[in-house]
Amino acid sequence: MINLKKRGLVISIFGLILIVISISVMASILSTSNPTSSNEFYVPALFKEMFNQISDNIKIEPGESGSFSYDTQSSNVPLLWGIQIVNYHEGDNLSILISSIYGDKYGVFTQDSSVIFEMLEITKSDTINFEIQNKGSSVVDVVVMLSEDPDKSNALSKPDSPFMSIVLPLAISGILLIIGIIILLIGLILYFIDWKNNRIDKRNY
Repeated sequence: MINLKKRGLVISIFGLILIVISISVMASILSTSNPTSSNEFYVPALFKEMFNQISDNIKIEPGESGSFSYDTQSSNVPLLWGIQIVNYHEGDNLSILISSIYGDKYGVFTQDSSVIFEMLEITKSDTINFEIQNKGSSVVDVVVMLSEDPDKSNALSKPDSPFMSIVLPLAISGILLIIGIIILLIGLILYFIDWKNNRIDKRNY
């Protein structure tokens, strides 16, 4: 049974242990992956084997447009598409127009972050065109990723995939870090309350 006068201290220590463990795991993963000398944080590498097609880097000058086309293989399946700005800087902005060779418009999308993913419903085999306009002030290098019927992909479940070995552990560690911080704060609050009550008890005594 935890001494009520020490509960705040015990809870704080437990939260601190969670924080230390999560940070240690993150540091170990980042050290092992060595992102400064590899493409570990390059989205197509992280989700290897998930995409049917990945474009080469497309360099787009400010105010200019780049394009990429993809021939779908199936009908009545969802198409997951994504675009990553490989050399992303604050203020980068893309306008993405998606259409087909038959003139069908799938929509216009705005991207102001490093990565965007969206889903399209493809009712028939088609050639999908991506017209990417650079509305920012910097030159951008973008890569387009496409996956037909991504629910059937087993790339995310392979134990040796980059997702399972890097992204998932980092996500779990991040959750543990948040939980640890919350527990630490709760412990400190309880410790302060107990300390204050103890001082009041001593004065009354």
